[in-house]
Amino acid sequence: MRRVVLVCPKTASSFLRLLCLACLLAVAPACAQSRASAAGGAHGAAPAAAPAAASAPVAASAAVSVSLLTIDGPIGPAYADYVERGIARAAQERRALVVLQLDTPGGLDTAMRSTVRAILAAPLPVACYVAPSGARAASAGTYILYACHIAAMAPGTNLGAATPVQVGTGGPGTASQGTGGQGMASSSTASPGTASPGTGGPATAGPSTASPGPTGPGLPAAGKDKAPSAMEAKAVNDAAAYIRGLAQLRGRNADWAEKSVRQSLSLSAGDALAAGVIDIVARDLAQLLALADGRVVRVQNADWRVAVAGAGVLDAAPDWRTRFLAVIANPSVALILLTVGMYGLLFEFMSPGAVLPGVMGAICLLLGLYGMQLLPINYSGLALICFGLACMVAEAFLPSFGVIGLGGVVAFVIGALLLMDSEAPGFGMPLGFVASVGITAALLVGATAQVALRTRRRPAPGITAGLEGEMAEMLGDAVREGWANVGGETWRVVSDTPLRKRQRVRVIGRSGRVLRVVPADASASARAPPAN
Repeated sequence: MRRVVLVCPKTASSFLRLLCLACLLAVAPACAQSRASAAGGAHGAAPAAAPAAASAPVAASAAVSVSLLTIDGPIGPAYADYVERGIARAAQERRALVVLQLDTPGGLDTAMRSTVRAILAAPLPVACYVAPSGARAASAGTYILYACHIAAMAPGTNLGAATPVQVGTGGPGTASQGTGGQGMASSSTASPGTASPGTGGPATAGPSTASPGPTGPGLPAAGKDKAPSAMEAKAVNDAAAYIRGLAQLRGRNADWAEKSVRQSLSLSAGDALAAGVIDIVARDLAQLLALADGRVVRVQNADWRVAVAGAGVLDAAPDWRTRFLAVIANPSVALILLTVGMYGLLFEFMSPGAVLPGVMGAICLLLGLYGMQLLPINYSGLALICFGLACMVAEAFLPSFGVIGLGGVVAFVIGALLLMDSEAPGFGMPLGFVASVGITAALLVGATAQVALRTRRRPAPGITAGLEGEMAEMLGDAVREGWANVGGETWRVVSDTPLRKRQRVRVIGRSGRVLRVVPADASASARAPPAN
C-alpha cells in the first residue's frame, strides 16, 4: 500500500511561494529606505570631512558639546559594541569630550578588553565618571576607569576588586572580570609581597578584605589552603600586567592597580583621589565638566587641551536593542541559556520526534554562545536566521502541527534583532521589516498547521467502515481482478463484471486485503461475500 503524504507537494510549493512573496514585499520599502539613508549619509559626510581634516587635536570649536554614554550593568558584548559605536559617532560629530557614566559590578574579560581598545584608539578624550552616588566600578569597571583619559568618581562610590575569576563550575573556562553578585565566584587574595614594584606612585592603605596567604603570583580560592592552579596564576598575572600598563599609560597609581588584581583591594572615591588612582571627585556632571576644563591629556600621542566650559551635553543613552542584548549578554543569563540549550538538544536526541525541546534548545544554545561572546553578533544572528528559515520550510513537509514553524519564526525574529544596527547607514535592518516578515511567517505557519490538523481528523482509509461506499478509480482493465486507487492508496479489487481503465467503481465490501467493487452506475444492492 502507498503512504499518504500529510501535506501534498502543491501545498508546500504554495507555502514557499507565499513566503518568498511576503519577504519581497517587506524588503522593497526597506531597501529603498536604506538606499536613501546611505545616499544622505554620503552627501552629508563630504562637507564635514574638510573641517575635520583641518582641525588640530588642541582647541575646541565654537559650538562645544559633550556626548554622554551610560553603562548600568555587567560589561558584555552589547555594552562593548555600544561604547565603540558611541565613540565613533562622537568623533564623527566632532564632540569635545565623551563622558562614560559607569555603574557596573564587572563583566566578561573579552568585552572589557574590547571596550578598553575602543577607548585607547579614540580620536578624542574619554572621561570615565563613576556615578551616581552608590554606584561602583568593580572588577572590569576598574580596568575601564584606568584606560580613560580622565578618571572621575562621585562621592559615595567605589572601585577595585579586579581579580579575574572563572565563569562556570571549575576547570578552565572563560575568564571573567566579575563579582559574586553576578553569579561568579569571588576570589580571595595572595600575599601582599607578590606585588611587583612600579612607577605609578606609592601604594595606599585602603580597606582590604585580603588575608595573608602563600606567596606566589596566583590567587587561591577563598577559604582554601592549596596553591593556585597554573590557569589561575596565568590569568592573574596577565590581568595584573594589563592594568599596570594602563596605569603607567595614564600616569596613575600602578602599584595599587596591581594590588587590586592580586589582592582584590577596593577604594572609596575620596581614598582613590588621595592615592592618585583617579583625577576628579565631582558631585554631578556639571561639576565634572568644570573641573575637567583646561586639563591637557594625551590623545593618540598628541596633547589635547580639554575645553568644555559651557558645553552642551548630548545624552546618547543605550537604545532598546542594546538593552535587550545586554540582558542576553549578562553572564548569568548566558550561562542559563547554554544549559537550557544543551539539555533541550539532549532531550530531543533521547526522544526523537518531540520537536519542541530540539527547537528551543538550538535557539537557547545560539543565544548563549552570543552572550558568552564565543560567536560574534553577525554570525549568531545569521545562524538564527538560517535556522528559522529552515524550520519554517520544514513545517510544510513534517507533521509537527505548527511547533517547528513557530519555533522558526521566533529564531528568525531574534536573529534579525541581533543583526540590526540602526546607527549604521545603509546596513541597518528596519524594525518594520522584521515585524512584517515575522507576522507573515507566523500566519502562514498557522495556516499550514490548521490544514494539517484538518487532514488528521479525516477517517483513516484503512478501516473497513471507512472504505465501504467509497468511490475508487481503476488503474487498468480487469476481467475479474485488478487494481484500483482508493482514497490515495492502491488496493487489489475483484468484480463480477469486467472493468475498464479509469472507470469509476464503488467499494461494497472487503475480504482480507481484497476489496469487492461494482461499477459506480451499478445497483447498490450487491452484497459482499463473508470475510475470511
